[in-house]
Amino acid sequence: MLKEQLSVFEQHTTPFYAYDLGLLRQTLDLARAEASKYGYHVHYALKANANAPILAEVLERGFGADCVSGNEVRRALEAGFGPEQVVFAGVGKSDAEINFALQSNIFCFNCESVQELEVIQELAATQGKTAQVALRINPNVDAYTHKYITTGLEENKFGINVWELEGLVLRFAEWPNLRLIGLHFHIGSQITDLRAFENLCVRVNEIQRWFEDRGLVFPHLNVGGGLGVDYRAPEENPIADFAAYFKIFDLLLEKRPGQQVHFELGRALVAPSGNLISKVLYLKHGQKTNFVILDAGMTELMRPALYQAYHKIENLSSDLPEKTYDVVGPICESTDCFAKGYILPETKRGDLVAIRTAGAYGEVMVSEYNLRDKVKAIYLS
Repeated sequence: MLKEQLSVFEQHTTPFYAYDLGLLRQTLDLARAEASKYGYHVHYALKANANAPILAEVLERGFGADCVSGNEVRRALEAGFGPEQVVFAGVGKSDAEINFALQSNIFCFNCESVQELEVIQELAATQGKTAQVALRINPNVDAYTHKYITTGLEENKFGINVWELEGLVLRFAEWPNLRLIGLHFHIGSQITDLRAFENLCVRVNEIQRWFEDRGLVFPHLNVGGGLGVDYRAPEENPIADFAAYFKIFDLLLEKRPGQQVHFELGRALVAPSGNLISKVLYLKHGQKTNFVILDAGMTELMRPALYQAYHKIENLSSDLPEKTYDVVGPICESTDCFAKGYILPETKRGDLVAIRTAGAYGEVMVSEYNLRDKVKAIYLS
């Protein structure tokens, strides 16, 4: 229970992020154990949280690094991940980012367009390098998640469309500095309806057979990530169901002999271990709405403003009878709202509040809007 940490939290200036490294270790260990049953390779998605203590725990478990920018590649290498553990995805890789990754001899580029392949060929030839590449294919599979975090439909910007593949396969003869080693898929984020992964397996199987009909069998298959977490009941369900997740791919994915299957998990590994701790600045009582105004805002946790995302909110200081509030931040925007009509114990100025499950897409999305100070993080063992 977070209330047990109240005396610790009171020693720090709010707002701040508090990471439970014990829960993080349990989560990583369980994910590793379940993936190991099937010989699966897990790459941690740095975009979820790139803090050094988090990366150290991930690295210790032997996971690789899934990066979507040149600076994430750099951060992974600086954290101790070997180049052979680093995969570089992203729909808009710049020339400078590609050159850095080539110089670093990373394992693979997950390529999202024909033009990107042309550019990597040109830059690799200039460096006298051979770049290992995988084709990120848009499978046109619905992830049953929020439209802003769906990535596997044809209307999304991600991946190469299936109808482009026939001509693309023929062009590899023109690209001597590219080595095609695999296929890559990713359909979205915060997926809680596991039928989406079942549908992905069916589509991947179809696409693999299409390539086999043309004489192409790949040593690597990356099926992405996207496994969701329970934002509403973090105490009851602190760890995602990795057993059910990996079992789906074991049952339904048609793995070729010797083929390595890769996953790129982020949120499911780190989200529950992080919380945003804030202090109540003011209460405003209206005829229709009571406002709790916190010193944390959308600059510290963008998800509610960006996706209308739900995060459980707890008043750690109060055991008074419950009242209904709109919980908002100090930013000069009406979108700076964590929850409307939210039931909390009666709240007063100075109470400490925890916004739960903020370990992923929280601190990495911090903004200095309104010239806000960047807040710190603390780590609880």
